[in-house]
Amino acid sequence: MRISTQMMYQQNMRGITNSQAEWMKYGEQMSTGKRVINPSDDPIAASQAVVLSQAQAQNSQFALARSFATQKVSLEENVLSQATRAIQSAQEKIVNAGNGTLSDDDRASLATDLQGIRDQLMNLANSTDGNGRYIFAGYKTETAPFSQTDGAYSGGRESVTQQVDASRTMVIGHTGDQIFNKITSNAVPEPDGSASETSLFKMLDSAIDALNTPVAGDDIARDKASAAIDKTNRGLKNSLNNILTVRAELGTQLKELDSLDALGSDRALGQTQQMSNLVDVDWNAAISSYVMQQAALQASYKAFTDMQGMSLFQLNR
Repeated sequence: MRISTQMMYQQNMRGITNSQAEWMKYGEQMSTGKRVINPSDDPIAASQAVVLSQAQAQNSQFALARSFATQKVSLEENVLSQATRAIQSAQEKIVNAGNGTLSDDDRASLATDLQGIRDQLMNLANSTDGNGRYIFAGYKTETAPFSQTDGAYSGGRESVTQQVDASRTMVIGHTGDQIFNKITSNAVPEPDGSASETSLFKMLDSAIDALNTPVAGDDIARDKASAAIDKTNRGLKNSLNNILTVRAELGTQLKELDSLDALGSDRALGQTQQMSNLVDVDWNAAISSYVMQQAALQASYKAFTDMQGMSLFQLNR
């Protein structure tokens, strides 16, 4: 078989080109820090990396959702903490109002105090977040949920929920009627068997009206006012127990969110390690291969140069 000069030239050029491509590939791996730059570099690793990247993105989205949920739950808990103190203050006033020796002026003074507490609770019930949205209005966040005059609730009936992990959705915003218009199942019943008052604002309004009504020298009016005060006392206890129940739920949710955050962080670390194992460069192997391929390429250059200068006349000297 006759080997032409052209054939030898093409074979040498092909070898040099292949060696140069390999050398440049290792150089690119070292410059990017990635072993898999194109899917053709490792199709199996590349496909697994796509799936893993989607899982990482989802984990990041849940972390963001948990941050939002923590802010919402913490804000609600803070407002209900203030509401708890306000109701406890109202209970103290109601106990004082039960003193039968109070004058009408004393009773009116207590009514004024209760009115201030009632206004404070109304302000808390109509609280907004940093974006001006009402936090106890459910999904109807653009309008105040409670009427200033009679305390009627006009907000949404569905609590705000948020998915905080792949299989966990929690309430991050209770509606106002679940907090200020509700009592627990074990509430203190009315002695006569009548229905218990559930509206916190109606309870206070009833006591305020009773205290503003003069009773001096009128036993019937005094007995009626005393009955209204006693009913409000029972109602405040029931309302407080309901709010404390909601606060206990919020505390449990905050603790769970912390646990989910820790789990999400561990998951993120594991995913990062998996991604590194799939696509990141092995520096020892890459550097070694780069140096070896560089030496091979230099040898190919030298051989090609030497062969280019060869001729029969030089061999016959």
